[in-house]
Amino acid sequence: MITRLAPDTLRTVPEQYQGIYVHGTQITASRTLVCLSGQIGVALNDEALEGFEWQCHQTMSNVEALLTDAGLETADIPRVIYYVTGARFLPVLSNIRQDRWNQGRAPTVTTLVAAGLAAPDLLVEIEVTAAR
Repeated sequence: MITRLAPDTLRTVPEQYQGIYVHGTQITASRTLVCLSGQIGVALNDEALEGFEWQCHQTMSNVEALLTDAGLETADIPRVIYYVTGARFLPVLSNIRQDRWNQGRAPTVTTLVAAGLAAPDLLVEIEVTAAR
């Protein structure tokens, strides 16, 4: 079971972010734990897609495919780390997260703005832990 951690001693998460952010999660008696390596927005032909939005959608699709292969879904994600190559991408990332992964029970999230990723044309990478 995944439980949201939100003690009264921490600030309340603003309403607009409650579907995509939580301070912490607790996993109790999970039988399946899946840790995904950072996924990137690369198509099957090994080419990075053009633009942040396309790369982000492809990256999320890659995560979803791996979760499906493990018998899990995005609702089973208690932890996500986003790496983006520019703070200008954060509003777009937030909108895409709201549209695709707003499960009502948000995972813990860390978002890092990095100078670069493994290849110069990569704009986003997503690392996930999932449990059921």
